Amino acid sequence: MTSEAHKSHSPVCDSCPVHHAANLLKLGVNMTDWDFVVALAGNPNTGKSTVFNALTGLRQHTGNWPGKTVTRAEGGFDYGGHRYKLVDLPGTYSLLATTMDEEIARNFILFGQPDVMVVVVDATRLERNLNLVLQVLEITDRVVICLNLMDEARRHGLQIDHRRLARDLGVPVVPTIARYGEGLDQLLQVIADIATGFSVSKPHRIQHLTPALQRAVSQLTAQIESHYPRLPNARWVALRLLDGDQRIAQAIQRGELSTLSSVTEDQPVIDRSQ
Repeated sequence: MTSEAHKSHSPVCDSCPVHHAANLLKLGVNMTDWDFVVALAGNPNTGKSTVFNALTGLRQHTGNWPGKTVTRAEGGFDYGGHRYKLVDLPGTYSLLATTMDEEIARNFILFGQPDVMVVVVDATRLERNLNLVLQVLEITDRVVICLNLMDEARRHGLQIDHRRLARDLGVPVVPTIARYGEGLDQLLQVIADIATGFSVSKPHRIQHLTPALQRAVSQLTAQIESHYPRLPNARWVALRLLDGDQRIAQAIQRGELSTLSSVTEDQPVIDRSQ
């Protein structure tokens, strides 16, 4: 995996949608190397696949998740001189996984360490969708909210102040109508800014731990890190263990946590679209 320094853009040129469209090259599955990994997460039926298809030029491409039978869609695009690998994760309502699809999505978000995490939300069901958003914000700063289906929201008489929402969450919020391509040029630029470090977010996180619980989390996190030094998000794992998450406890007992801690995005994907 290669990485390049962020190239400066003309502010006037960057504000022009034609500029963004001209800089997007849909690569399909032609991904031999890449500079950044971008993951798409969201509740089912929020338009993730529409965003994925619009950016990659694909309609169907799936590959085996390492060690699993559940599939995910992968493709790529070139934008602004950088190559991006785009991963469309299975739809999930929560990181507290109860199904195989949700577990696959959760494990990638937690342990795959994408350079940018795009959470696609349904503007007509914002309150329900924000449950996943807030959980993702607990894990990573590199988040972009794609506020999709804005046409449906307007049709239902809903008005959403996306700028206020961005201030409240502490991360960029981009309104889109993905099926018509509206807003995707702005989404591309925000993704590029986050990936290259040009823009740094400071998510607003809920402070809900008592002093006693905070001490317990710190102690357990230290123990987990000592046993799994390569494990990202050890604090989140500690929180789940203290909350009685049996699936996480089983992953430790069966040694699966070691496998998760070594998951990387350069692992090969089996093309099953033929």
